Amino acid sequence: MRQYKVIDIFTNEQAWWRGRPLTDAIVERVRELKIAARTIVVKGSQGCYETGEIAGSAKIEPISYNMPVRISIVFPAAELSRVIQAVGEMVDDGIVGVQDFGLITHKTRGILLPRYIRVRDIMTPAPKKVGLSTPLDEVARLLLVSSFTGLPVVDEQDRPVGVIAQWDLIYKANMGMRIGLLARSDREKTAAVLEALASKRASEIMSQPAVTVGQDRMVSEAVKIMIENKVKRLPVVDDAGKLVGNLSRLDVFHTVMRDRPGRDGRADRGIPADNVRTASDIMSHSAFTVLPDTPVEEVINIMGSNDIQRVCVVDREGRFLGLIADVDLFIAFSGIPGIWDYAAKGSFFHPDTQDSELQNHLRSKTASRVMNSNIVTVREDTAMDEAMRLMLERAIKRLPVLDAEGKLKGLISRECLLREVVA
Repeated sequence: MRQYKVIDIFTNEQAWWRGRPLTDAIVERVRELKIAARTIVVKGSQGCYETGEIAGSAKIEPISYNMPVRISIVFPAAELSRVIQAVGEMVDDGIVGVQDFGLITHKTRGILLPRYIRVRDIMTPAPKKVGLSTPLDEVARLLLVSSFTGLPVVDEQDRPVGVIAQWDLIYKANMGMRIGLLARSDREKTAAVLEALASKRASEIMSQPAVTVGQDRMVSEAVKIMIENKVKRLPVVDDAGKLVGNLSRLDVFHTVMRDRPGRDGRADRGIPADNVRTASDIMSHSAFTVLPDTPVEEVINIMGSNDIQRVCVVDREGRFLGLIADVDLFIAFSGIPGIWDYAAKGSFFHPDTQDSELQNHLRSKTASRVMNSNIVTVREDTAMDEAMRLMLERAIKRLPVLDAEGKLKGLISRECLLREVVA
């Protein structure tokens, strides 16, 4: 749950600031801060002050009795010092207090992200990191026990100078397989892969320079940086350039979903169905497909030559039957002696292996025998936010979109969702 604060100002109608009513001046000052805040001004009908003065009466209609006024400002906790600095000096007649605010949601009609949400409001603070001289086996071990597949590399001043993603380990350090598959290997094979990485350091394979974002930038700006640089996460830095957090696509998606109304919520808020973005609006129409009788050898060749992790299986009419991911292939061939040796050498996705037993298995099995048919799908008219919620809850990276006849029309990826956030 994001942390919010509320500042309450108890004053009166006669309070002014530089020739303007204090209420008008504070509302304008908060607006100028450009933060994700809401301000409300409430005029009381009766009250008393510390001077003993009584304002209004329960028996008569007050006309001009210097009525009590309450100004409430709700905002992300990270903005507390800025708000206090901005409005604190403006109140010379009244009481100012601050307290925690138990936020449930923060919704803004018509946009996915509330206006003026800043990176520091939703980032993951104190992220895991490695140094320039960190051995790659330590990098891999850290990733093996984490839910992410990349780490910032920092210098002695804790400033990000590069990033190591699992693809850096695979293509630059010859790790042989992605982290998710390595985690499925037995201890002996994992130890062998890690031992081979130990001789190299993070500085030798990291992608540089690090693409970072300042903690005070708007989240919408950070999302654009992700899209333009084709990265899944951004190291977050302070004004001195030091690492203070990490912003991932999942951080953005979780923020969007916390603040989006569901199907019932849209109806309650009067949002017509024809104004709701659907799966067909945001999906990608490009999807690699194979027929159920396609030999696994050909499936592997398609995945290897196109550097992809999954293909869809459809019948000759285009109806979706299932999906084949690299993990499905490893599961299907896990009983073959020495399969992990081939995988660790990177030869599994290159069907020119000289091992006759593996070749025979690759040629004898078809897509229908190794595919996963228990795949979550959505229809073309599924609301975008429902598709996003489904992907987050089930940890789905690619969501097939089908028409009324079950034919594959496209895929929703996390990249598709990210672009929709700033569309």
